[in-house]
Amino acid sequence: MEPPPAFRYHPDPFRSGSVKASATACRCCGRARGFVYAGPVYGEEELRDLLCPWCIATGDAAARLGATFADGYALAQAGISKDIVREVTERTPGFTTWQSEEWLSHCGDACAFLGDATPEQLGTWEAREQLCAALGIAASDWEQFVRSYRPGGDPAVYAFECLVCKEKRFGSDCS
Repeated sequence: MEPPPAFRYHPDPFRSGSVKASATACRCCGRARGFVYAGPVYGEEELRDLLCPWCIATGDAAARLGATFADGYALAQAGISKDIVREVTERTPGFTTWQSEEWLSHCGDACAFLGDATPEQLGTWEAREQLCAALGIAASDWEQFVRSYRPGGDPAVYAFECLVCKEKRFGSDCS
């Protein structure tokens, strides 16, 4: 079996749950390659669990079926180049959130999505600084939040990494 493609902005879509093993034939190329995309798909037809990661990586799913996999608004608002926004939205597996995902950026580039943050990652100063205001948590309540946080829960916290300076970034979402 051919190894799945690599994605610059989503380096481990298997761990994040955006790509999974499946015998389903891809709606775009017609091939059953052993994996399908299980994340959000935006387009005119329902394509979740029907696209292979190869058709996402090449942009064929976007070109042939009008599919996109992430909301590029936050990246565009941050002044990220249109080519990078297109790579994230049309050629990168997205990730499932409670609301609409917000792909983070830093140093003039989109960040790599690493998945749900771990409690250990939230124990860092940078996580606290980035998330207290975003989640409406008083600094004095941060330790309690970290103790009760569960990956995949509500609220959700997502880990990213700047591809330029390697700083960890954190996004959040809730139901």
